[in-house]
Amino acid sequence: MGELTTNDGVRLVYRDSGGDGVPLILLHGWGQTQEMFRHQLGGLAPAHRVITLDLRGHGVSDKPHHGYRVSRLAADVLGLVDQLGLDRFDALGWSMGVSVWWSFMDQYGTGRIRRFVAVDQPAAVAAVPWMSSEEQRESGAIFDVAGLLALGAALAGPDGDRVHHDFVRGMFSGDPDPEILAFVAGQISSTPAHAGVPLLFDHCAQDWRDLLPRVDVPTLVIGCEGSHVEPGSQRFIAHEIPDARLHVFPASEANSHFPFLENPSAFNAVVDKFLSEEITPDRFAAD
Repeated sequence: MGELTTNDGVRLVYRDSGGDGVPLILLHGWGQTQEMFRHQLGGLAPAHRVITLDLRGHGVSDKPHHGYRVSRLAADVLGLVDQLGLDRFDALGWSMGVSVWWSFMDQYGTGRIRRFVAVDQPAAVAAVPWMSSEEQRESGAIFDVAGLLALGAALAGPDGDRVHHDFVRGMFSGDPDPEILAFVAGQISSTPAHAGVPLLFDHCAQDWRDLLPRVDVPTLVIGCEGSHVEPGSQRFIAHEIPDARLHVFPASEANSHFPFLENPSAFNAVVDKFLSEEITPDRFAAD
């Protein structure tokens, strides 16, 4: 475990496997923690130097009363990259962690990113009124604006614990493994409402569709048939990012938003193959 103090005085906690392979930084989703990747720290090492981080307001990192914007989280990640002296690394984001990487690319470019893995994140989470029905479908929008505001109010309200649990349960299809469901629900409890609610609003208000054609590093997009994120939205992302590759887990292999927890061996194999193989432009195309 290591610690980073950001340029606005926030202590963040990270874990660095210290392997000899290309560094791989994994970013978790909203309300979750680096413990989401407990099966990847060992499962992707020693071929990769696996690095995970509790974003501000999450896990055991500080939970200040400022900075809950995706752009600020991207700046925090830049601070980690600089502290570790990483000139070249692979980037993996899951859920909101993908948005943090998109913000990182938008602000700081892709010059230090070798390869990118985007796991189960829509290009836009909120269906704003100026989107056509087709655009809402392609972007993978989950909420309309009224629904997003209502969710934020409920999360901050007196029944917030139940709302958090129901929110997590909605990310699983069918009957989830009780231990995995309990684990995810426990992790989300570490993010207080003063951090989680404004960050959720900011995260869901982002629309990354204009960035996708400018992602100029080899990219793997991962979706899941059993997730609350529509797999078609992952096909759209893979189509919009030049030469991106797409892998959608069938429900028989991963039936939720959490393929790295449900089926870590299959998830690790897909990621390791992408990060390890030689890629030429004619081989690098969406399935």
